[in-house]
Amino acid sequence: MEDVAIIGVSMTHFGKHPQKTLKDLGMEAALGACKHAGIDPKAIQAAYAGNGLAGIMTGQEGIRGQSVLLGPESPFQGIPVINVEDACATSSIALQCAMNAVAVGMVENALVLGVEKLFDEDKMKSFLALSTDMPVEMRDAIMQAMSGTIEKGKAREELKKVGLMEDMADVILTALGDGSGVGQRSPFMDVYAMEAHLYAREYGIPIERLKGMLAWIAAKNHTNGSLNPFAQYQKACSAEEVLESRPIVEPLHLLMCSPIGDGAAAAVITNKALARRSSDKPVWIAASVANSESWDRQKGDPDCVARAAKKAYEMAGIGPKDVDVAEVHDATAVGELLAYEELGFAEHGQAQRLISEEATSLAGKIPVNTSGGLESKGHPIGATGLAMVAEVVWQLRGEAGKRQVENAKVGVTQNGGGVTGAGPACMTVHVFKR
Repeated sequence: MEDVAIIGVSMTHFGKHPQKTLKDLGMEAALGACKHAGIDPKAIQAAYAGNGLAGIMTGQEGIRGQSVLLGPESPFQGIPVINVEDACATSSIALQCAMNAVAVGMVENALVLGVEKLFDEDKMKSFLALSTDMPVEMRDAIMQAMSGTIEKGKAREELKKVGLMEDMADVILTALGDGSGVGQRSPFMDVYAMEAHLYAREYGIPIERLKGMLAWIAAKNHTNGSLNPFAQYQKACSAEEVLESRPIVEPLHLLMCSPIGDGAAAAVITNKALARRSSDKPVWIAASVANSESWDRQKGDPDCVARAAKKAYEMAGIGPKDVDVAEVHDATAVGELLAYEELGFAEHGQAQRLISEEATSLAGKIPVNTSGGLESKGHPIGATGLAMVAEVVWQLRGEAGKRQVENAKVGVTQNGGGVTGAGPACMTVHVFKR
């Protein structure tokens, strides 16, 4: 197996781009990654294209990557385009597929692309598209309970039928409140609210204190995002301002949650010999791990993030204390809170210590989501994983500008997608070194 390096990355501005097509966004990122790598796009031998929701949002199915990358004016003529779809983890899985192809010598230079058009004037269309990243039976039970179409006892039985664990069903239905959220939020917000309540209950943390912790995380990320020219939100805010923003579902407020938007990100990867010749700043993929949550996990057993992290650290020959910078999946601030412990940056139940010490801030001992994270940078599903990778690559190459972490040598990304009754449908952890 060959060593594999990333020699170029790029991303578009994340945000609402109704005037741009998938092709506009995807080609901008693809050509930008080739330019950053310093190679002719015609040197690309294969492309791995990630997109999650174009079938619903734009009607494009089947050949999503080809519809973006190929055409009479494209420099990527005649190459194979492999389409990848895995919910929010789509482009992280695309990176793993491309890495494997380069590692075994199938190709020398590969392009990895993630692209998504998620914004629509009709918010319900976007929310319904997002809700397809959970089993439809689970989605329907949650949506019906949100709208009051069925009473919560019936919804509880429906959720149990599709495998949602009983205590989780109870917590998620309690979090729904009066049902006024239907059409106003993605059902995934209720899943994250459920996780927050379960965490608070397990460690005996009053919900108001937990809200304060989440507000600090969100404010930290919005401050980081204000330094990122590619972020959807580029305005710093305080924890107090986060708590003053509109409530979504207890304990979440608007500024704790990722926005709806469009965007693309891309990377060029190559083998060791070409990386040494073509780049003076290659970033090596030291580990790539993917898994999903298991229904047979017992209380106290490591979850899918912790299992993936352990395997990735072993593969890369490092431990959590060796990580200089991390990008984690904070579709809400709850996701980042849990990641602190699952990735080994804090003991279980001790994330509040990291927060009180401001250890994950830009100047802290383990900066997390220097890009602004999904809460500030944005979360166009198919592009999210590669946008995390781009941030880590820039950090390791010393190219992150005002949000640069001093002397960063090891970076981690944690990117998950979808949900089943047991937990995340797909979870990835990558380790990168310079």
